Amino acid sequence: MGDFQRRVHPVLQMEANTKKTSPDLVKTEHLPSQQPPATVGNKKTSPAGEKTQQLPIQRPLSPPPLMFRNKKRNLCCRFFCLGLSLLTFALIALAVAITVIYFVFHPKIPQYQVNRLQVSNLGINFDLSLSALFRVKITARNPNEKIGIYYEKGGRVQVWYTETMLCEGHIPKFYQGYRNVTRLHVDLTGRVQFGNAVMSALLQQQMTGRVPLDLKVDAPVSLKLGKLKLKKIRVFGSCKLVVDSLSTNKGVNIKASDCKFRLKF
Repeated sequence: MGDFQRRVHPVLQMEANTKKTSPDLVKTEHLPSQQPPATVGNKKTSPAGEKTQQLPIQRPLSPPPLMFRNKKRNLCCRFFCLGLSLLTFALIALAVAITVIYFVFHPKIPQYQVNRLQVSNLGINFDLSLSALFRVKITARNPNEKIGIYYEKGGRVQVWYTETMLCEGHIPKFYQGYRNVTRLHVDLTGRVQFGNAVMSALLQQQMTGRVPLDLKVDAPVSLKLGKLKLKKIRVFGSCKLVVDSLSTNKGVNIKASDCKFRLKF
């Protein structure tokens, strides 16, 4: 029976075998290809189309606008030019004022002279300090014809020996008019610690008959130009003196005197 079926249906058997072995009819499974996840903008998608976490975009800092920088630069240039202009104007005004004062008032520096020096006390104390009491007579001359001088409070006169200040006193407050001569009597007092060495040096100099002293002047003054009173300036001076002795209660002979003064504005 089996052989009979093979002989009767040979075609059907062949078609069945063909269907089993035909490559067109065999089902094959294709694995999905591993493609990189597609990106849309800053969104990453998985192969299945699922959305992942969105990442922030870091953008570079943009420079300030050119117009803003130009405005800032122009503003700085304007302030600089304004300050430079004001400084130039002030210098020109000052130069003009000094020129007018010089040619109109002809300012001159005051002159000073030491006329007399008297030693009232100069000796060693119990604590080995040196006490000094001098009295000095100074002549102050104002050579200006149109400028008055106000001697303000705080003026000082000092007597130095080498690098040691022996004594000092205060200049009285007064006004000196045009082409005026004023004589001042100033008392000077002082105390020097460890005065033995200074006293020994003074005695040795006194034996030679030439004792060098330095009289220094520091006086704040104000100038009067007509009815205008200017701000304070200072008169600094130094008189190099050479005296014969420093004996107390005796006249001191001034052998040499060289005075130089300057103004400080």
